[in-house]
Amino acid sequence: MAYASELLALPGAQELPGPSLLDAEGVPWHYGNPLGEQRITEPTLVDRSNRAVIAVSGPDAPGFLNNLLSQKLDTVADGFAASALDLDAQGRILHHADVALADGVYYLDVPSYQGESFTAFLRKMVFWSDVTVEETDLAVLSILGPVGPVDAGQVFTRRLDNWGGVGRTDIAVPRAHVGEIAQQFPLAGLMAFTAFRVAAGEPETRADLDEKSIPHEAPNLINRGEAIRAVHLEKGCYRGQETVARVENLGRSPRLLVKLQLDGSAPAEPAPGAEITAGGRKVGRLGTVVHDADYGPIALGLLKRSALDAALDIGGTAATVDPDFLPADEAGGAGRRAVDQLRHRSSQTGGEFS
Repeated sequence: MAYASELLALPGAQELPGPSLLDAEGVPWHYGNPLGEQRITEPTLVDRSNRAVIAVSGPDAPGFLNNLLSQKLDTVADGFAASALDLDAQGRILHHADVALADGVYYLDVPSYQGESFTAFLRKMVFWSDVTVEETDLAVLSILGPVGPVDAGQVFTRRLDNWGGVGRTDIAVPRAHVGEIAQQFPLAGLMAFTAFRVAAGEPETRADLDEKSIPHEAPNLINRGEAIRAVHLEKGCYRGQETVARVENLGRSPRLLVKLQLDGSAPAEPAPGAEITAGGRKVGRLGTVVHDADYGPIALGLLKRSALDAALDIGGTAATVDPDFLPADEAGGAGRRAVDQLRHRSSQTGGEFS
């Protein structure tokens, strides 16, 4: 039976209509004021209780997860909050989980459509490890905007300062308590959360990525400086790590997840999964589309690097790449710089380097 949050019974609550690649089924998309709900003037609650929450515990849990996922998880302390990826042997993204550590238990929440497959993967990999993998009946609720300590009887708290320009605090509570906790905050629908997610450049797996996507195609998945995201660049020994290291040090990803500004005057709004073209040729794939209260229709798109400056078309809707969204460091890693230097020297001496 499909999950349906009790908040859908509140006045004005509306679910995202029709089928969608977004993980939006079973929770309110908005409460009747979809753009106004994006004006965060005080801590505001978003119902994301449709997500699947998996608990991993046991003496071997830190090493078990550290050996499987892209985030460094074996030396972290209670209160740690980040994300992590499960990659295949070629470094392609299979699962994207948000992570929290509370009372020695790792909680990993994924979109509802990935819960079953991610749980099965973790259980399959246990072998002789002293680890327990359990599906829970916890609900993830996200509080947008600055908020002090939250006391809602939550199992874990995950704070992401400045996320999407507003900040975000996730709490996990038993699903039976969602209605009670919702009475303590103003409410915004998942549409508001999605607008801030696009602003944060955070992909949702099914909507924004495809079966060939690798971590470097979504730059905001990579740990940089003090920003702890989903991929730790200084750990090894997990499936797909070779691809991550090779792209980081020797090259660039062939595509890039970018923020797009869509033409709001187009007669129809393109849907996630639509082809992005330039000059009549396919150059990418459209991901999440949402109306932003300030900028109108915006989206995430997976684009070939050669098309970043091109005039884009999505089924008759014009689109442009937000230049402020492009990664600041496009020079490549140390290995790429060394290759470029060798090529430069070779060209000066009349030699050939390949």
